Amino acid sequence: MMKQLPVFRLHNRFFLTLLLLAVFVWSLFSIKWNADVFHAGGIPTMLQILEGLIHPDLSADVLGKGLSSAWITLAYAVAGMSLAVIYAFIVGILASGTLTSSRLARLSSKVFFRGILGLTRSIHELIWAWLFVAAVGLSPYAAILALAIPYGGILGRIFADMLNDVPDPPIKALKSAGATRIQTLIYGYLPLIWADMISYTMYRFECSIRSSAIMSFVGLGGLGYQIQLSLADLRYNQVWTYIFFLIGLVLFVDIWSNFVRKGLTERRRRRGFSTGWRSTLFTILLIIGSWVYITLGENAHLFELLSDKNIEYAKKFFGGLIGLHEKQPAFLDAGSWAAALKLTLETLEMSIMAIGFATIAAFVTVIPAARNIANGSLTLSKKWYNWPLYGFVRILYIFSRSVPELVWAMMIIFIFKPGLLPGAIALALHNFGILGKLWAEVIEDMDHRPIRNLASAGASKIQILFYGILPTVLPRFLTYILYRWEVIMRTTIVVGFVGAGGLGMDFKLAMSFFQYTQITLLLLCYMILVIIADFASESTRKAVK
Repeated sequence: MMKQLPVFRLHNRFFLTLLLLAVFVWSLFSIKWNADVFHAGGIPTMLQILEGLIHPDLSADVLGKGLSSAWITLAYAVAGMSLAVIYAFIVGILASGTLTSSRLARLSSKVFFRGILGLTRSIHELIWAWLFVAAVGLSPYAAILALAIPYGGILGRIFADMLNDVPDPPIKALKSAGATRIQTLIYGYLPLIWADMISYTMYRFECSIRSSAIMSFVGLGGLGYQIQLSLADLRYNQVWTYIFFLIGLVLFVDIWSNFVRKGLTERRRRRGFSTGWRSTLFTILLIIGSWVYITLGENAHLFELLSDKNIEYAKKFFGGLIGLHEKQPAFLDAGSWAAALKLTLETLEMSIMAIGFATIAAFVTVIPAARNIANGSLTLSKKWYNWPLYGFVRILYIFSRSVPELVWAMMIIFIFKPGLLPGAIALALHNFGILGKLWAEVIEDMDHRPIRNLASAGASKIQILFYGILPTVLPRFLTYILYRWEVIMRTTIVVGFVGAGGLGMDFKLAMSFFQYTQITLLLLCYMILVIIADFASESTRKAVK
């Protein structure tokens, strides 16, 4: 029986791959593939956008706006993440159950606080921003809290999982020595996961930069605001200038993140002002500078959110969401549910199409993007074009993932007619770079010996790929596909804001016409869809292990 288990798993993964491929093909039938998918001037517009990419506007005025907008985007992201970390740290510890004594209390704590984390992370940050703006008006805190709540939920869930995965022996040793639960947490759990917590927080901070940039869609400033204005004026050369500033911000955070991770993993024996201390000091100064700018430069004060006027607006808004003073709320109407569920199915089709396009693009490009293939250490074959191709694909990945999905959608909607296809393409363009980067790292970390044996035996590149590399990395590839599909599911509602179809387009209309109970209905459908995606993804991940 044990000998058959690997064969069973191999067939399991094969049939799962076929199933995912069939589902992707099914999603393609939701599009009418003809010339009508393009606008009448779609192709000329695409050429104009590409021309703007080649010749961006580098005038002093545009560069000045780009620099100031980049700082606003960074300040919002830093302030939001600082609150998110506090929220995630407290609720994540409670959700892990490490502070509880009895089994029943531990289970209750896990269920309750994990439910809170699940609720806050299931709603996209742009939706949170729109809700805050509708409730309390335009304020930097609408952007900051909109970033803090979902990112805190994501971080809190990861922190709780890290605490639950801590090995038992050191914890039992502390408990047997008489340590209290707080002491066990401080001296047992946290030292073992501290580096991983900081490392993952830095990764999420890079994501928050992109999220901060799209806050402009609800009227808040930053790079996204300048991109939106330039697109409205059809000044594509300015659009790309601001996008390059955004890419620069993402690269800055990526380099800083690598710097921090290096300081955490390397043990330095010398004393003095080490890399770790410099990173910590820089982080503290950046957090202080961001909050000072928001308080003094933006003249925003947190307690203003609790003014009588804002509280009255919030009561009216959230009362409208639950259907107060409305005879027939949309979320209690069967016809409204039927229409919303149809949109939910369209949103599902869009997400599957998006992850399918991203997977195909990543699969085609991932081999030359792996460093151990570029330098020939994996395949024992060095070609002159390996390094140029490696650099080109890696730059393509950075460019792809640095531009938020909403920004891609705002440009693509000028080329394609409103519908599921432009939304799927926008989501695929962003996630292709992320998926390719993750896959390339999987190939770089794989065991070289079996592949070298194949190469030494005279196997061709195609044979090495299909008989050596793919069987080894396919489980990890499938895991990352499912992980990105979960993320895409959360983001489908956002690209719908600019006419890309699904729940997002109807959500925008409901907000514009103050149909509050319709908003509640759409959010319920959206959350159900995210929960289903989480369940399907988790079940599938177990099947490939």
